[in-house]
Amino acid sequence: MGNPSALVVGGGPAGSLSAAALSAFADVTVLEEHRVSGTPMECTGLVSPGVLRLLDAAPEVFNSYDALNVVFPSGRRVRFDCGSVKALLIDRAGLDMMLAHRAEDAGARFVYGSKASAVGIGDGVSVRTESGDTYRADLLVGADGQGSKVRRLTGASPRRFVRGIQHDIVHEMDDQNAIDVHLGSEVAPGFFAWLIPFGDRTRIGLCADTDAPLPTDLLKNLKRRTDTSDCQVISKSSGRIPLGIRGRSYGDNVMIVGDAASQVKPVSGGGLYPIAMAVPHLAHAAEQAFASGDLSASSLSSYEKGWKGDLRSELYVGYLLRHLYGNLTDRDLNRVAEIIDDDEIRQMVDLVTIDDPSRLLKMAMCHPRLALHALPFIARGLVP
Repeated sequence: MGNPSALVVGGGPAGSLSAAALSAFADVTVLEEHRVSGTPMECTGLVSPGVLRLLDAAPEVFNSYDALNVVFPSGRRVRFDCGSVKALLIDRAGLDMMLAHRAEDAGARFVYGSKASAVGIGDGVSVRTESGDTYRADLLVGADGQGSKVRRLTGASPRRFVRGIQHDIVHEMDDQNAIDVHLGSEVAPGFFAWLIPFGDRTRIGLCADTDAPLPTDLLKNLKRRTDTSDCQVISKSSGRIPLGIRGRSYGDNVMIVGDAASQVKPVSGGGLYPIAMAVPHLAHAAEQAFASGDLSASSLSSYEKGWKGDLRSELYVGYLLRHLYGNLTDRDLNRVAEIIDDDEIRQMVDLVTIDDPSRLLKMAMCHPRLALHALPFIARGLVP
């Protein structure tokens, strides 16, 4: 009897990490629709030093940041000096390729230029590609992003999406060690906008609710407000980010991971940290299922129990925080600026990383004066 087999749809970080882990005990084939992992890039490339340690990866670092400037609708800027590096801007395409090569070294076979057109479960699982090829295996892992086809086999769906857009422009910001975040309905309704400096270039972009004006129009407005409208555009990217999940991240012979499973931090939209935390649980559930010869949904359910146990606080508290934030008006946000422009509150930020931003809410609720100020905003945020 041959080795157990797994098909992974998607060769981004979620797929590559899953493939590397599964290759320890299964024959793994990865189907990636693009010609190379990592392109097109559809994220900011902003990570914490902790994530790179978790991934045991060392991609090229374009810049590092130890400060944050938050710009409120009124134009008021509140600066947070963190005292230590909290974020790195990395070569995200290079990281994706690095993780893919690692999976190949572990034994996984990558088939590039193979976009899944149909997936099914019968005697095992099958994936048909747009070129007409059919692949079969015992287990199917959906790492195929926010528009996942594999997700349908689990009955899951995202709770909501936000739309994002960003440009790399020729523009040298004065403060190279700080990220600028802009809030308000004029630039990023329901989410936020950013300017990330790296040398003589700046990565400028935003995410917004799907019922907001078009991201392209919002970006034009952001550029006007930041005097970058005339800057040369070097590259462009856009996409959707899923937030929250309805239903299960597993089914008979199938598991989903990464954006396909909405394993995304609702506060920041980042996905690398949740992926890195979820993949070990996916691999453990698969190994146990293969050992028992039972790949039913019941057998694979330990995967969801594991990753939700590790990520429940950040994903669930973060989703609540995102809901509360989405219901605040520009006037509310300007009032928040007055409250947090305080040395004692600034010191709290140094204890938080971009991987656990919801921790700031918990700390705030334990701070008597801040909690008292926050109650009216929480009450308004809870209104549908």
